[in-house]
Amino acid sequence: MEYKIEVKDLNLTINSHEILKNINLNIESGKIYGFIGRNGSGKSMLLKCICGLLKPNTGSVIVNNEDIYKKDVFPSSMRAFIDKPTFIGSLTGYENLELLADIQNIIDDEKIKDTLIKCDLEDQINKKYGKYSLGMKQKLAIASVLMENPDIMIFDEPFNGIDNKSVEMIRKIILEEKQQGKTILIATHIKEDIDLLCDVIYELDLGQIIGK
Repeated sequence: MEYKIEVKDLNLTINSHEILKNINLNIESGKIYGFIGRNGSGKSMLLKCICGLLKPNTGSVIVNNEDIYKKDVFPSSMRAFIDKPTFIGSLTGYENLELLADIQNIIDDEKIKDTLIKCDLEDQINKKYGKYSLGMKQKLAIASVLMENPDIMIFDEPFNGIDNKSVEMIRKIILEEKQQGKTILIATHIKEDIDLLCDVIYELDLGQIIGK
């Protein structure tokens, strides 16, 4: 079995406080993995380690057969939003995504617009981000993950502040991405989201995986 992501014996301590303890994961492509746990359980910190945003004290994260900490690289075909989404308030939603797209320059303006439409932000394309509601901010963050069609997608509490109709829309989008063979990780404290979407569920508490 070839895994898309392997987390081996990962431990993270910050200011003498153990955040993650002996985490081991094998993540396959074409599946949705759910991480559930109360606030402070370590979900977001684990996702940051997988993304290369936070270096563990010990252990390794191997993405597409590449040890990202040994080589000091960010995973190339991974996109994520973790914690509260933050963009530039004085720019429109479209302009914010355009700035992100300019980093790798692999998609055109039409793809950005199409993704905004897909995430039900068509009417807000030219609206300043600073005037977005919480739900609109969440949908823009989701669009930022989707727009470049990455192999691995990570969503941290994606349904916060989103109305029921939009929740159903986003669930449908995520399931469609799975059908295309994408590897998807979702962290949430809402059990319903996990039960409806995920093939594999990990429960975290106090920085440890306590159930699968």
